[in-house]
Amino acid sequence: MTAGSTPPTGPAVSDADRDHYSYTVYADPAMAETFDRARFGGPIGQLLADTQARLLREYAGAGGGGAVLDIGTGTGRAALVLAEAGATVTAVDASAEMLRVAEGRARARGAAIVFAVGDAHHLAYPDGAFDTVVSLRVLMHTPDWRRCLAEACRVARCRVIVDYPAAFSVAALQSSARRAAHALGARTEPYRVFTARDIRDEFARAGFRVVRQHRQFVLPIAVHKRLGSRALTERVERSLSALGLLSLAGSPVTVLAQR
Repeated sequence: MTAGSTPPTGPAVSDADRDHYSYTVYADPAMAETFDRARFGGPIGQLLADTQARLLREYAGAGGGGAVLDIGTGTGRAALVLAEAGATVTAVDASAEMLRVAEGRARARGAAIVFAVGDAHHLAYPDGAFDTVVSLRVLMHTPDWRRCLAEACRVARCRVIVDYPAAFSVAALQSSARRAAHALGARTEPYRVFTARDIRDEFARAGFRVVRQHRQFVLPIAVHKRLGSRALTERVERSLSALGLLSLAGSPVTVLAQR
């Protein structure tokens, strides 16, 4: 643990979902060590990281969002952004290996974040325990996304920030391909995609309303990474946005919901 009091923790992995890829893949020490380089390495990865950090600061508001819970923190990128913006951050993840990397990063940057093993489906915190709850790249992978979103809303007093890949996007083709490959036995991550209505309706059930959203790319991230040029990506995406395609089919989508 880094500095701070230790919170209560629930089961790291629910028995019914122990074999789901979202637990097994991220429990791999090699995945934990290489995750940041794979996701945020190179010019397009840096663009993703920069955009994520900017949106987190904007959506969380003054002081980084007050008392913050980062669900599925992974290697701690969102937790670090908000802690350095002034928030008091608790960060949970089902993977002890990912948390080990996150804790090392926090120590290196002098960030007093409380890390704990915990399951997004079963948060061991009381109702309204946090001003802001953040959960990035979780809904797309988790076995029961509705339960995870309901839990995030339950422990949030003011706001919840999540992201998701859009169902009406070119990137959704990758999701379909991965799900087909997974069904045939391939080792892959068959993530789900969402409509804006999916997300809006689930927030509404929990008493929240989506007040802001940001769509990042029209073309899939994999295409931009192959191009390997941030300047070219930004030019191409500006052109597609001018044609109205970003608002129609942009992905991933980051949303802010408030009570």
